[in-house]
Amino acid sequence: MQNISYYTKKTLEGFVNSLNNLKTKERKKISKQIAEAREKGDLKENAEYHAAKNAQGLLELKISKLKSIIANAKVILKSDIDISQVSILTKIKIVNKDNNKEFIYHIVSEEESDIKLNKISIKSPIAKGLLGKKAGDVAIIIVPKGKLNLKILDIFI
Repeated sequence: MQNISYYTKKTLEGFVNSLNNLKTKERKKISKQIAEAREKGDLKENAEYHAAKNAQGLLELKISKLKSIIANAKVILKSDIDISQVSILTKIKIVNKDNNKEFIYHIVSEEESDIKLNKISIKSPIAKGLLGKKAGDVAIIIVPKGKLNLKILDIFI
């Protein structure tokens, strides 16, 4: 059984574009590298050939992963997102009650997460601890460094 992941239309289109690029342009580049390396002689001791074959394997792995993501993707429209509670694709303003620091996080799919952009994976401990909570709720979340005491100040898109 595959897990459905939710994305915006823009994000899913980005995955489709990346997949098309890998299948067309990148496959051609790798094929050309393999052919050029093959022309250089004995394949057993041909480092360029082995490097190109390894690159081909990594490329095919990326293609396979993107195909799986796309096959199990569901688009969510902003109008479908319920901002009365924390869910995927919502942004949340929270305060750490222990040090009064405020943060804004965007809860996204695992593939989209980027802590530098304050995008946290729905599978992260913080997101899991906040899912389903409403503005004003306090969540105590266990993280590797201990406990976080977080109050939800706002939920928005």
